[in-house]
Amino acid sequence: MPKFLLLVVAFVFAGLSLAAPAKAEDRYGEQKVVYHINYSGGEAAKAYRTALNNVQNHINAVGRDRLTAKILLHGDGVNLLREAMANEKLQSDVTSLKAQGVQFLICNNTLKGRNIDYENDLFEVFEEDIVPSGVAELSRLQQQGYTYIKP
Repeated sequence: MPKFLLLVVAFVFAGLSLAAPAKAEDRYGEQKVVYHINYSGGEAAKAYRTALNNVQNHINAVGRDRLTAKILLHGDGVNLLREAMANEKLQSDVTSLKAQGVQFLICNNTLKGRNIDYENDLFEVFEEDIVPSGVAELSRLQQQGYTYIKP
């Protein structure tokens, strides 16, 4: 009997080692996430581009149809879309993410406090992208089951 048991254990371990790694969609399932950006992009908008790249990597890992992603911008984070007006790389990143279903949300308190005209000063922002309060929106989304990420 002990030889039989050893043989069974050996087959089990052999089978586990030969099994294919799980696909990302099997591993991660469906997800809802909000990325929080409230900081400066720095030289050449590097911090903004890195954050947007993180969102793209998230989409690549989970799958476009299995990820509901939002990017919430307030404070200095709103400058991501201000800088995109003249930065073609940022424009491309933003446009690509939007085409994949990522929603950009902009804090109205920031717009008012900094006298920013979203229609003229920010890249591709529409009325439905404006939320009353960035921090309150973060809380609301977390209450709805969104995972909070600060890239």
